[in-house]
Amino acid sequence: MDAWTLIRDSFAPLPGKRILDIGCGPGALARRLVDAGAAVTGIDPGGAALARARETVPEAHFESATGEALPFPDAGFDGAVMLNALHHVPDPAPALAEAARVLVPGGRLVVVEPLAEGSFFDALRPIEDETAVRAAAQAAIADALARRAYACHRDVTVERREHFDSLDAFLARVSAVDPARAATIRDRRPVIAEAFHKAAAREADGRFGLVQPLRIHVLEPEAA
Repeated sequence: MDAWTLIRDSFAPLPGKRILDIGCGPGALARRLVDAGAAVTGIDPGGAALARARETVPEAHFESATGEALPFPDAGFDGAVMLNALHHVPDPAPALAEAARVLVPGGRLVVVEPLAEGSFFDALRPIEDETAVRAAAQAAIADALARRAYACHRDVTVERREHFDSLDAFLARVSAVDPARAATIRDRRPVIAEAFHKAAAREADGRFGLVQPLRIHVLEPEAA
């Protein structure tokens, strides 16, 4: 089981489904959803990411917005996804509430979040320590479930395995997620290099392997 398979299966059958990609970034998930037949709308606060998403997925609709204030009417989507996005929201609780608001009755929200563990996290930590924000995202989900704002259909942890030809390839990958990391990478490169080589497993083909555990919740808003 991987994140894409679980996302796809949570909304099956996908053709014709209206899916909101919250924190869409450059459009990688939107591309897969559109290819599977979904009608996709993506939001992201980053102008550069949106520009790339519009080029990558011209069939989808993209808007500049944050998860805490979705510019859409109530019950406008059959499903929503937050892929590695909730921990980037300054206050994740309102973002979960907004996602519930825009879903039709019976609609589902899939939240895919990296945990503060694994070799990828260890390599990333000198660049940006996301321990606190990742914990806050999990706490917000737990609180929403405790308040019965959502019912949980699935709670699964999977491992995302990535392979890199070099340290520079890893740095390009994490900089693409957040260009603001470039300055830290420049200033702390020796420390970052040490952490990367300590965390990464050398594969038989010479590449470097890193593992990031992802916790995936499939949630459905509870009726008010």
